[in-house]
Amino acid sequence: MAQLAVNGGNKACEHAWPTWPIWGDEERKGLNDVLESGQWWYGEKVRKFERAFADFQDAKFGVTVCNGTVAIEAALTTLGIGAGDEVIVPPYTFVATASAVMRVGAAPVFADILPENLCIDPADIEAKITEKTKAIMPVHLGGHIADMDALNDIAAKHGIPVVEDACHSWGSQWKGKGTGALGACGVFSFQASKNITSAEGGIVLTDDEDLADRCRSYTNCGRAEGRPWYEHHRLGSNLRLTEFQAAILLAQLTRLETQTLKRQANAAVLDETLSGAPGITVLTNDVRMTRRSYHFYTFRIRPGELGVGREKFIEALAAEGVPASPGYSIPLYKNPVFYHLDEEPAARSFADSVDYAKVCCPVCEAVCSDAVWLPQAFLLADEQAVRDAAAAIVKVCENIGELR
Repeated sequence: MAQLAVNGGNKACEHAWPTWPIWGDEERKGLNDVLESGQWWYGEKVRKFERAFADFQDAKFGVTVCNGTVAIEAALTTLGIGAGDEVIVPPYTFVATASAVMRVGAAPVFADILPENLCIDPADIEAKITEKTKAIMPVHLGGHIADMDALNDIAAKHGIPVVEDACHSWGSQWKGKGTGALGACGVFSFQASKNITSAEGGIVLTDDEDLADRCRSYTNCGRAEGRPWYEHHRLGSNLRLTEFQAAILLAQLTRLETQTLKRQANAAVLDETLSGAPGITVLTNDVRMTRRSYHFYTFRIRPGELGVGREKFIEALAAEGVPASPGYSIPLYKNPVFYHLDEEPAARSFADSVDYAKVCCPVCEAVCSDAVWLPQAFLLADEQAVRDAAAAIVKVCENIGELR
């Protein structure tokens, strides 16, 4: 009889995995309080959440916005980055990391990632810096913090800021300090899939009061603190969060610490079990990262050793009851948007000088074909369920011959 469920064997996991989002009476009460107050717009709850989340991440200032993408745009604009500039970014990330750079008129320059944690490679950043480079934007992928010591050293050497794309790292800590203010500033997303969510929303964190004030002005139509409402001091935009979103986020924040620790503990179970599995490479956590949020859990398969590709491997996991996905299947620079820059008004300043078809980041290209993701809600399951899922992954590896 076949061992693997995909071939008719017994299914290894019969668990009903946690779904996302998780909510309760806290969200219900917060929303109802806002509804009945009649104060729906950019008020007390927004200010309260900004302070609470900044405190949670060990930052001095927080400026909320309507989503994580515009949080990046706001941060870059506030730093004076625009047409003719370059920002170094990783290619293994959501498109907004690079598209937000383009939206402010600057050119994203792709530096490769490290194979052990999938975060941007400091050595490749050094190789990509030019006189046009105006910022480095690491992504703390899946909650794993990029090497902020090395990145801040590079930034100081070249006189450029580090802008953290921290959209996967609510609760992650580097040497005991939360992400978001480890560089000049950092941005977070509260989109529907994120570990703390209000369906959409975002925030810019920083320890720099002047930067926070300028960012606030930009996101609030160019207004200045203490000046008349219809007096506009900067070319700004309207990126404000609503009281309804803030009410949900305040409720979500009450669970984030406990959920973060549970995800971290379950990830350790996976690390322990999968480390000895044939054909699997477990990623490495930097010891300077004192807490990790785990927006997803990632491991890599070795297709040459297993004799099958990722698609068949994930199909077999699904049959065993393990909710896995391939994650990012192509590097950002292989997306069609980067091949017709002449059609994008925001890219006019660099469309003639950049050819993304010539970009190659070898580590990223390998990871795009061999990484496997387990979702963040999965990591909120009971420990025994996670152990069963880990055993199911090992089962597939040990019976991989059935898939060839």
